[in-house]
Amino acid sequence: MDRVSVQDAAQAGAQGIVTALHHIPTGDVWPVGEIEKRQQEVRDGGLEWEVVESVPVSESIKTQTGPWREHLANWQETLRRLSAAGIRTVCYNFMPVLDWTRTDLRWTARHGAKAMRFDRIDFVAFDLYLLQRTGAAEDYDAETREAAERRFRAMTEERRLGLSRNIGAGLPGSADGYSLPQLREHLQTYAGIGRDALQRHLVEFLAEVTPVAERVGINICAHPDDPPWPLLGLPRILSTAEDYAFMLKQVDSPANGVTFCTGSLGARAENDLSAMVRQFAPRIHFIHLRNVRREEERTPCSFYEDEHLEGDTDMVAVIAELLTEEKRRRAAGRADHQIPMRPDHGQEILDDLTRGAQPGYPAIGRLKGLAELRGIERALSHVTFGLRG
Repeated sequence: MDRVSVQDAAQAGAQGIVTALHHIPTGDVWPVGEIEKRQQEVRDGGLEWEVVESVPVSESIKTQTGPWREHLANWQETLRRLSAAGIRTVCYNFMPVLDWTRTDLRWTARHGAKAMRFDRIDFVAFDLYLLQRTGAAEDYDAETREAAERRFRAMTEERRLGLSRNIGAGLPGSADGYSLPQLREHLQTYAGIGRDALQRHLVEFLAEVTPVAERVGINICAHPDDPPWPLLGLPRILSTAEDYAFMLKQVDSPANGVTFCTGSLGARAENDLSAMVRQFAPRIHFIHLRNVRREEERTPCSFYEDEHLEGDTDMVAVIAELLTEEKRRRAAGRADHQIPMRPDHGQEILDDLTRGAQPGYPAIGRLKGLAELRGIERALSHVTFGLRG
């Protein structure tokens, strides 16, 4: 359903495509024919399918319930099939129930651009008064609860419906989503599963799939939590440098790595992104470069998706660290010396405003971001590293 074509991406300056087989049910093996069909669709647009984002990890695997062993075997087989097709990078996430979560999918930013936003108080109002999650009040202090009550009382019915729709989307902008009863039901599947248990399940998942990835020559890389803190009573386990250090130490293989997302990690003020790149550089297999503006210096906080070179992340410093790692990999003769990057998310500007793209994935807003990011990369490569290309 994406309004942005592969040819659009090629014209914007992209050198490859990141995509997935979104129509295959989570937990199923990806059919060879469907992999080949998607590859051909991308080639018809003049590019190659370079990165899979994502092979979804089922809730059964995360909770280790139901057909989770079958789903695990299917995940392994999908890696084998993707490798046979020539794909070498597979991103995934381990966020329970909800993927990245926003309260607004088209909030009006400066200059009239549309951006995605997470409003902390709106989210608490949803949790307390729309979802009415059991025990929710215990997760918030009195000041936050009072602010959420005032906000909820002031909301129109239209805003309440929109808030439920946005948060329950699962992956905002996707065709799937949860009604409030469905969301409550899914949350119940995590009853008794705290942070330690979910971390253990991640490590046990990686212990099974990483050897397969090694054998078939694929790098798998975990996307951080978005936002990087617990939501709706659900634990989050990939939000900080400590979280990633634990994961990488427990399954210490070059194939087990990081999707370094500056937007997700940047929403947490205590995350030093440049330092995190230096710490995890050899295991960074995929990069999302996007920027968020924190509206509060606290965790959790309200934030919105800013322009790629604005926001709270020093994008020049981050790209410099990544280029240093790429130079080190070239010197070491690593086949994966060029780390795939995409200009993640983007504000809707100009014709995006009437095009009806997936929220967060406009054509022109991302073209602008890609041009800016590549400009920084090219300038740093020439001035600092003496590189060409």
